[in-house]
Amino acid sequence: MIKQIQSTLIALVAASSLSLADSAQETSAQDTKKMVQNNFLETAQKGIKLSGYVDAGYSYNFTAAGNSKVTGRFGSDTAQYGDFNLYAVKIALEKALTSENKAQAGFRADVMIGEDAYYLENRSSNINNGDNDSQDSNSLFLEQAYVSIRAPVGNGWDFKVGKFVSILGYEVIERPANMNVTYGLLWQSMPLYYTGVLSSYKFDDYLDAKLGVVNGSQTDNNTTTSGAGDGCSVLAALNVTAPGGNANWSNNFQYSSNNDSNSSYSYTPSAVEGANASSTPTLLADDSSGTGNLFIYNSWGNWAPKFANDKLLFAFNALLGVENINGPGIYGGDYSGVNGSHGTTWFGAGAYAKYQFNDWFSLASRGEYLGGNNSMSKSSDYNNTWPRYSSAPLSLWEYTLTAGFNVIDNLLIRAEYRLDWGNNSVSSNNADSSAVYNSSTSSGPAHYAGAEVVYSF
Repeated sequence: MIKQIQSTLIALVAASSLSLADSAQETSAQDTKKMVQNNFLETAQKGIKLSGYVDAGYSYNFTAAGNSKVTGRFGSDTAQYGDFNLYAVKIALEKALTSENKAQAGFRADVMIGEDAYYLENRSSNINNGDNDSQDSNSLFLEQAYVSIRAPVGNGWDFKVGKFVSILGYEVIERPANMNVTYGLLWQSMPLYYTGVLSSYKFDDYLDAKLGVVNGSQTDNNTTTSGAGDGCSVLAALNVTAPGGNANWSNNFQYSSNNDSNSSYSYTPSAVEGANASSTPTLLADDSSGTGNLFIYNSWGNWAPKFANDKLLFAFNALLGVENINGPGIYGGDYSGVNGSHGTTWFGAGAYAKYQFNDWFSLASRGEYLGGNNSMSKSSDYNNTWPRYSSAPLSLWEYTLTAGFNVIDNLLIRAEYRLDWGNNSVSSNNADSSAVYNSSTSSGPAHYAGAEVVYSF
């Protein structure tokens, strides 16, 4: 008994390889996915497995000003100049359901520690402020924690109850499972996790579907703020797999009965900005005591041509989002100067390709466009001194090229170059004598170079 306890404790400390957080988006390059999924430690209790990785690297944004940021980028990817990063230590504990079609139950819990954890935990805060001070490698983020249940109905009807990752998007939260080191523009503009219930059913080898009810995006609370109501979000997905299994097409939907109380995937300018901030492109505000609704449609697919013998992978990702807000002001409180209806639409598309030259070297590329038509207009009450959001259109482009090296078992080394450009793709906040931030912007281009080292175990 003592030996079993000791072995369990050792396994808990040792933890992990990635299994894609059990994401619906099983779309990563096959060699990377294989490496991070096939390594795990089994605890003394049969069937419970530990997996995870350690992910560290260096990033350098060649922005001109010392307090600049690249618009639309995730916090760890946008800090000015050079920075060493502990992106994440990922630990997952799971008792997966077996393939048997019988009544059974299991669980999964995923924890991340590191700089990515800080930004994932605080997506609704204005922390993408263009400096390195916000980064905190000691941060803890609970990515998932759910109970899994199978009802022996038809081919087997599965349920997740608790907190789980989003069904939307081609990229996933785990960097090593994506084709590129840095996250994409579309990834940053979509929900990443929910709390609620998600069911899934596989009709046959070619068609499976999901249906769920959750509180809303990135929150443990309902989709409304200030006690305005008991809102919820409905999730739905339909995935088609080609005969032979070398291609699939996924269609994913989210509808919220009110504006999400934590619409973190919609980035906004700082709470204190100068008149020039009105030129900074944004999507929508994330605080309203009124009513509204949110709709998101995401479609992605991938194809591994059989003539390439699993060395070549193509993929695409597309997004459409619409949110409407009706209330006393999109920011509420002392700044609720805008009344009536406000809405925004955002959309984007991305293309991916990867070629595995041999067992140890690969090249991957990504190109994306993210646009938006923000119909909101700022209040004249502030005389342009305190614009709470932007009416400028959103138009951002990016291209990323990533080289991967699998030189040792379980060790992945990647080097990356990224180029960002578009409408106000770089912004810089500079404080004046009155401690108000005046924002200056440019259309780029903004260059990035970085490297990543991942060990999964």
